[in-house]
Amino acid sequence: MSTLSARALVALLAGWRDSTTGAAYLALADRIRLLILDGRISLGTRLAAERELAEALTISRTTVTAAYGELRESGYLSSVRGSGSIARLPGRAPVAIESHDSGYLDLSKATMPAIPLIADAAAKAAAQLPAYLGDSGFDAVGIPVLRQALADRYTQRGLPTDPEQIMITVGAQHAIALIARTMLARGDRALVESPSYPHAFEALRLAGARLVPVSVTTEDGWDENQLEQAIRRTSPSLGYLMPDFHNPTGRTMSPELRERTLALAAEHGTVLVADETMAELSIDDVELPLPFAAYETDSRTAILIGSVGKTLWGGLRIGWIRAERQVIQKLVRARSAGDLGTPALEQLVVTNLLADYDTILATRREQLHAGRDYLERELHHAFPDWSIPRVSGGLTAWINLGAPVSSQLTLAARSHGLLLAAGPRFGIDGAFERFIRIPFTHPTDETDRAISALSSAWASLARGPILDQNFLADVV
Repeated sequence: MSTLSARALVALLAGWRDSTTGAAYLALADRIRLLILDGRISLGTRLAAERELAEALTISRTTVTAAYGELRESGYLSSVRGSGSIARLPGRAPVAIESHDSGYLDLSKATMPAIPLIADAAAKAAAQLPAYLGDSGFDAVGIPVLRQALADRYTQRGLPTDPEQIMITVGAQHAIALIARTMLARGDRALVESPSYPHAFEALRLAGARLVPVSVTTEDGWDENQLEQAIRRTSPSLGYLMPDFHNPTGRTMSPELRERTLALAAEHGTVLVADETMAELSIDDVELPLPFAAYETDSRTAILIGSVGKTLWGGLRIGWIRAERQVIQKLVRARSAGDLGTPALEQLVVTNLLADYDTILATRREQLHAGRDYLERELHHAFPDWSIPRVSGGLTAWINLGAPVSSQLTLAARSHGLLLAAGPRFGIDGAFERFIRIPFTHPTDETDRAISALSSAWASLARGPILDQNFLADVV
């Protein structure tokens, strides 16, 4: 059983009282409840003892005791003699929330519905499968036809690649985790963007990395001075970046910054991993940069990650790693500790769909264009004081609420049937309470339903003892 120390819990609780005039124990309980619901406190984790947390927060133990008591009564903590307070979910809530007929509208995931061609591609793959049944089925590198198709795709995009530079994985998250545990030693520093993809943080931390954050904003993109200083001062072993339609801000790194960053990383021995899962999801007619590794000059150390989860369907758990041959060989040797290969049938399905990939992407761009424009228009109408950026690609909008109430809004939205990912989910140690990420991948009727729920949740914040008086005046 893992234990969350008082110091670590305090970091997650940053700003827990900033926007409330209500009872302190209720504010503390609400924030811990949200941390559990968002997965930032894992189920089964032992929370810091009441006395230790009270000392770390410099509040009375009575307040912490009352907060823990509130969480026990509502089913979010259980207490076992000798084991302390353990994070849990009440009853069968996880099943109800995740089931398709629960009544919840889930905007916590940036996904698109499956393309209609998948069923036909699967039927074709089933007919192709007998040719592979003579093998063991345990394939750590991937079937040749898919590796060739992906190598051809990279070459077409401006980065000459051969199949030996491709490894097929079980989605992009598997690729991130495999690279992290193979390329990092415990205590190594890892460069990350802030905000960024939260499961990448988790994979890097699980590998023992100490995270070095670099700011990315919707207005200015990457903080170039901070990026340079982070590499020069800490010489991170690994860097995880999303240079194309960055999640969640939607920004794309310029070719000039890519080149400078790669050169600086090479100088300091940093391997940069570029997550390209959004790379071809442009919306507007913009010129896409070359794949990140194409901007390398002398060194050839950049690693690229891709998947079809954002373009074809999340249920097709196929991703890949593009790297130099010796890196691929190292990853293949390390893979068996975690899994024994990627399913052949799904690889065949994706191979068949890649033949029509340009047409599929064109359709996706039309869907995203309509979804983005509709969401922006409706949000501007419903929430004129929110700052809603115009993004040219990707799947989401990173919205500035104007006040640090993202966690409270997310919690309130649940009671109105809407699941959202709070801003701090994308940061380190509780940052980004002023932001919330909203995908524009849903049909208009679901977007309307989401905005209606958001409006009700927003109004409930104004009615309750959550906002300070100055912000209350702005809302009303």
